[in-house]
Amino acid sequence: MPVFKIGLWNAWIFMVLYLLPVLFVLLFRTSTFRKTNSIAPLNKTEKMGFLFSKVTMFLLLIYSVFLPFKVEKPWFYIGLLIALFGLVMYFITWLNIVTSPPDELITKGLYRYSRHPMYVTQAFLFIGLGVATVSWLFLLLSVVFVILHFVNGIAEERLCLEAYGDTYREYVRSTPRWIGMPREKKE
Repeated sequence: MPVFKIGLWNAWIFMVLYLLPVLFVLLFRTSTFRKTNSIAPLNKTEKMGFLFSKVTMFLLLIYSVFLPFKVEKPWFYIGLLIALFGLVMYFITWLNIVTSPPDELITKGLYRYSRHPMYVTQAFLFIGLGVATVSWLFLLLSVVFVILHFVNGIAEERLCLEAYGDTYREYVRSTPRWIGMPREKKE
């Protein structure tokens, strides 16, 4: 059975850290989202996927408040390492975003190794938290969240193609969708 216990040493700590960069960008660098606000909207299926990913995120946030870490279990340390790796890479991704001009395609930093480093790092973070808390429910919600975000990433590519055109086509040819080494650029 899932554990529900409010406490200071719960998964919510990581969830607050996860939300901090988003809050910072929304408050202090709204221009980051200017380019994608003017492109074609999502279709009905994409909107549903986006909505379900946000509902899943909300459930993860709420559950994290009641989900204590299981420090006595060896899984805690394995999950903690995975989650910390994901969190650090997630912060680096946000740093890549905010240090790039708002109207240009981001191709530096982790964006050289993945067209969707935000989603990849979130996968590490949430799955790591599921392992660290030894919660099958949190892990299941995390897997659903990751799958929905990966689907959202594919839809996002269509929007980026509309926004950036040939620049994005070249980026797609040279950069793996999820993770890997950059491919040689063809002249």
